[in-house]
Amino acid sequence: MEVTWLAPPVSLALGDRSYDLTYRALVMGILNRTKDSFFAPAATYNFDDFLKRAEQLVKDGADLLDVGGVKAGPGDEVSESEELDRVVPAIAALRARFDTPLSIDTWRASVADACFSEGVVVGNDISGFGDPEYLRVAARHNATVVATHIRLRPRVADPNPQYDNVSESVTEFLLERKDRALAAGIAPNRIILDAGLDLGKTASQSLDLLRHSDSLSKLGFPLLLSSSNKTFLGKIFDQAVTERRESSLAASSMGISLGCRVLRVHDVEGTVRVRDTITRILEAR
Repeated sequence: MEVTWLAPPVSLALGDRSYDLTYRALVMGILNRTKDSFFAPAATYNFDDFLKRAEQLVKDGADLLDVGGVKAGPGDEVSESEELDRVVPAIAALRARFDTPLSIDTWRASVADACFSEGVVVGNDISGFGDPEYLRVAARHNATVVATHIRLRPRVADPNPQYDNVSESVTEFLLERKDRALAAGIAPNRIILDAGLDLGKTASQSLDLLRHSDSLSKLGFPLLLSSSNKTFLGKIFDQAVTERRESSLAASSMGISLGCRVLRVHDVEGTVRVRDTITRILEAR
């Protein structure tokens, strides 16, 4: 494990904005319009509650907001039309109220397409581009995409994932998905990689991937870290989901030092403070 104090240049485009992420990470605030999220289920399913939460995240310093209408894990079926009903009006309301870049957390190309048309600039796809139309849709809208490693597919339980070497498997997967994105016409500065902690990984495998984030960050693309309140932290420290704030902040801190440059989190205020402190340290070096 190598702490990347002297980091290679990293740039990212979100819509018409460009970011130098060499020493600064972006904080992505989580906004779920779901009834069964693993963290605070249904807390922001109600539209007014959703908007209040969004206002708070923006006030707390979120660099972008990630909106999702279907949770990643097993649960009740959510049809395409229901997902559209959950997220498209929410996206339109956010665009009317805030200037913060928006991301859509979906693996359906049709949902991404509708949200890109409403002004979303990032497609956060935890399926690893399982929908063959996803990248074509993103390229047509000049959107940024997140390539995420998952062993099976969203909504499917994976209780006993096996890898010969989890870090090597994830790296190979992400490089292949990156190549798919480039071939579809996505610009290099609009591709983000995500190791997919908890997605088809045991707690120890997720911890191993976090610990080796530096190897993924050296691939030359911004690395997204989604560790906030995740199951692997709960299992390692025997913490309930409501008790994982400090371990989540520690994971973000470690991730930044190892090259992660987009942090998808529930606690935006705390993460921004951690990020800003580490940015000062890295820039001083």
